[in-house]
Amino acid sequence: MADQSPLDLFKQALTGASRAIARDPEVEVAWSADVPGAAGNRFRVPLPGRDLPSDQVTEARGFADSFALKLRHHDAGLHAKSAPPEPIARACYDAIEQVRYEALGANRFGGMRANLDAATELRTAGDKIVRAQNSSEVPLQTALALLVREALTGEAVPAKAQGGIELVRDFLEEKVGKDFGALAEKLSDQEEFQKLALDMLRELDLTRPTDAPDESDSDSPDEDDGADDEQTGEDENQGEGDPQAAEMAGDMAEGEGDGSESSEAETDGDMSEGEAGEEGDTSNAPVRPNRPQADIPPSIDYKAFTTRFDEEIAAPDLCDAEELDRLRAYLDSQLTGLQGVVTRLANRLQRRLMAQQNRSWDFDMEEGVLDAARLARVIISPGTALSYKVERDVDFKDTIVTLLIDNSGSMRGRPISIAAISADILARTLERCGVKTEILGFTTRAWKGGQSREAWLADGKPQNPGRLNDLRHIIYKQADEPWRRARRNLGLMMREGLLKENIDGEALIWAHSRLLYRPEERRILMVISDGAPVDDSTLSVNSAGYLEAHLRSVIEWIEKVSPVQLVAIGIGHDVTRYYRRAVTIMDVEQLGGTIMEQLAELFEDEKGVKGRGR
Repeated sequence: MADQSPLDLFKQALTGASRAIARDPEVEVAWSADVPGAAGNRFRVPLPGRDLPSDQVTEARGFADSFALKLRHHDAGLHAKSAPPEPIARACYDAIEQVRYEALGANRFGGMRANLDAATELRTAGDKIVRAQNSSEVPLQTALALLVREALTGEAVPAKAQGGIELVRDFLEEKVGKDFGALAEKLSDQEEFQKLALDMLRELDLTRPTDAPDESDSDSPDEDDGADDEQTGEDENQGEGDPQAAEMAGDMAEGEGDGSESSEAETDGDMSEGEAGEEGDTSNAPVRPNRPQADIPPSIDYKAFTTRFDEEIAAPDLCDAEELDRLRAYLDSQLTGLQGVVTRLANRLQRRLMAQQNRSWDFDMEEGVLDAARLARVIISPGTALSYKVERDVDFKDTIVTLLIDNSGSMRGRPISIAAISADILARTLERCGVKTEILGFTTRAWKGGQSREAWLADGKPQNPGRLNDLRHIIYKQADEPWRRARRNLGLMMREGLLKENIDGEALIWAHSRLLYRPEERRILMVISDGAPVDDSTLSVNSAGYLEAHLRSVIEWIEKVSPVQLVAIGIGHDVTRYYRRAVTIMDVEQLGGTIMEQLAELFEDEKGVKGRGR
């Protein structure tokens, strides 16, 4: 004990308290200089200073208390079962649930209330609500959560968020304020609480009942078998890229950059509100215009028989830390020779990106810094006026790059190894240049259909069921996660049995919807795949080319309408027949260099951004 620092002792105390609150003796608490988070019973909380400032200690306790309360009072399966498919509705649903389990602790323990308040203050300080200048810039999930928190705990909205809240308070309280009291009565009953929360979201027109009839099936209203699951699948595909996601999360960069687009968007928003019905003044409502840039058209004929068994999971949750370390070591050993080549290409990309961020000078100005290089003119001709120069910054758009990697069985061996190491080097390089990077993978949970197919068989094998496999979408690196923390996750691609089928269309929608939540002005989605979508269970019971037709429709929609720049790299397969901006490589050794070159072109080619859809 004598050689332990106060920080070590505080960590021990915090871990013990978290275990007691969560009633889980396996809880572990780790310090983090990045965004706090939790994966199961592993908590990452803000690192306080060595002298343990009281405010930082309270913040660390607040996040630990929140994570522990979630373990104790939150049923993830129950939560997922009723979660709405629309992105912004899901964000609100998740935020309200967090308020619920935190309120259970805050209302019972005064010390915990203070800790949770400090954590809320810290979270809110980095939220877009503090920068909102009008109602359209207020993230709905944040505003709704803060108002529900105010009603359930009596705690005032954090001072930094007061301005943003007041922009939408009247609208939200008029729409759903009457429901806050009912939520307080069901605080300890998660199932009843989430039913009331879903009612609120429907009143805000963010989602609809799961048993609502589908217009496309209006001719056969008596066919109930599997309707809920099919409807859920269709809603998910239509909602993944809902324009509400970009607008409500405050992603206004595209509209702010072009006055005409902004004007059109506001007009669309006014029309959609008007058509919804005369329910009083909605001038303070957060704008949810029916923008086409992220609204999957209903003409895309595609559905999933059920989405109950789909999985979106972080890489560390698929295997333990020891195995991840072993897989990463194996990946490094396999690619020792190639890594040097890709690193040199990464350095070249870094130089090109940094060159775009270098400052430049305007010369022959009337004021500024004296231009010594032009003093010779004054000496030769004394009547010549002194020349000045002014330094200016080159406009370099804030950027995020998402790398979406096909994790299908056909990528096994050298292709997936090259993709993994290239993603690793790319993330490291772009991080040096201040560019956020997200790395995602997509596959299925089973070969030839999993639980989805079993459910279809049990339901009597209805005709044309749609997608019949369980999706597995893997998050290897989140955009705000530092490369050093995510590095070992990429070794998961080497795991035997991970790579199965590939359903590309839904993976594109998933990655695209994640990008729409981001605040960066330029958003790039790069797909690495070695072929067309394949899932035997789906293709055997639907029309020929069912998955491929869906992929083509999704690509066309993104390329023509979305603000996201889409580029693809095909490995041994011609993807140019799908993607407008694409390259095909026959040798996987070319992948690293091709990734770098494609990204460099996207950064340098501004015409490519403005000319989309032509």
